[in-house]
Amino acid sequence: MLRFAITLFAVITSSACKKYGCLEGDTHKPKPSPEPDLHECTLYSESSCCHADFTAQLAPSPVIKVQNSYWNRCGQLSESCEDFTKKIECFYRCSPHAAHWMHRNRTAAVQSVPLCQSFCDDWYEACKDDSICVHNWLTDWEWDESGENRCKDKCIPYSKMYANGTDMCQNMWGESFKVSESSCLCLQMNEKDKVAIKYLLSESSEESSSSSSSSGSSSEEQGCQKNLLKFEKFKGEEGEQTR
Repeated sequence: MLRFAITLFAVITSSACKKYGCLEGDTHKPKPSPEPDLHECTLYSESSCCHADFTAQLAPSPVIKVQNSYWNRCGQLSESCEDFTKKIECFYRCSPHAAHWMHRNRTAAVQSVPLCQSFCDDWYEACKDDSICVHNWLTDWEWDESGENRCKDKCIPYSKMYANGTDMCQNMWGESFKVSESSCLCLQMNEKDKVAIKYLLSESSEESSSSSSSSGSSSEEQGCQKNLLKFEKFKGEEGEQTR
């Protein structure tokens, strides 16, 4: 089992160590580096595009404000909805791989990041009873003279703003995210991304994921699924040993 862990780490690292810089946002580093003292977003502590002091804004619950953006314009988010919102914020601010999907026209933004359908469905389920006043968080706010976001329209439940998880994932942050046809060549914003990222960062997977990944016939899809099962088994056995 130890040999498998070492092998899996080596496979993942060999691909993940491709040198990508960070997005060019106002809180991003020029390039990723370790951040062992992150208050949140610890998924990216080994290689992070954000500094630890930024994540202090995400540490308290409920989160009131991140930079100049208030999260509570329609009331405090529920704990479950807030958790998913943090995952998205952490990916954008801290992930060393986000720049792989850098927007073609805006270097501080991402475009078409592939999210797993299950992640989108769970996110929608977590937030559906919370309230929101904008359809697109990137463009629909009204920004006052102090640079803070304000609602232009009335607050309504997420379940009325978005039809389902797919609708929410592909519209809430403009064109930042898309729902993947694959159940493996996609991000879940958790440790399983260590497996998927190996294939997502390869040029061959970009071609296959846009064409035949839904059929599960691509070698990348098969390889991803196989390694994901091994990873889940390893993590399960690791959990058993720590009990």
